[in-house]
Amino acid sequence: MSAREKILGRIRSNSGRSGPTSEAELASVRAIIALHAAGPALAPTWSDDVARFKERAVAMASTVAEVSDRSEVPAAVAEYLRAGGLPLEAVCWTELGDCDWAGAGLTVTARPAKDGDLVGITGAFCAVAETGTLVLLSGKDTPARTSLLPETHIAIVAADSIVASMEHAWRSIREQRGRLPRAVNFVSGPSRTADIEQTLVLGAHGPYRVHIVVVAGGR
Repeated sequence: MSAREKILGRIRSNSGRSGPTSEAELASVRAIIALHAAGPALAPTWSDDVARFKERAVAMASTVAEVSDRSEVPAAVAEYLRAGGLPLEAVCWTELGDCDWAGAGLTVTARPAKDGDLVGITGAFCAVAETGTLVLLSGKDTPARTSLLPETHIAIVAADSIVASMEHAWRSIREQRGRLPRAVNFVSGPSRTADIEQTLVLGAHGPYRVHIVVVAGGR
């Protein structure tokens, strides 16, 4: 008997069960899971998801810019990098590779980030207005490392992808993707920790900076 079987056996015994779960019971549980019933959620106290998202993102130590169209993204990114004295070289997700980065004076390569890359540019599946959180789904063309390894993470977010709450985000993932990817990353500002003497330190486990460019014209 394996350790797993021993543990499950103890759980069954303490639960007053004499044997494995029946197929009928399993079918009932699978049916409940398949429903994906929404959990309890507070009604929004704001009327504009985009405005709320920007407000909460800034409160979480992100910086935010807004452009009216996707074609304006490279210039907005260049302006942010130059203002901060940051490198004008970056890596980006495949979906952003066709932006006119060179026209904005930037050198941007569409590939996953690796050691030594200081700026990573990603999109976002959606964003959560309630908390100012970015929702990133991992995949071949959307590698998580591009948002995690560089010191500076720049996220391009379509205004029409901003949802009210975390519950809405999960619902959107199921409706649009059908199944969850290998990883779903929630990014609420720069990486931080206060483990040592309760002193807040940014960049402990990821980027020191998170800059968000909201595209009002959508994806």
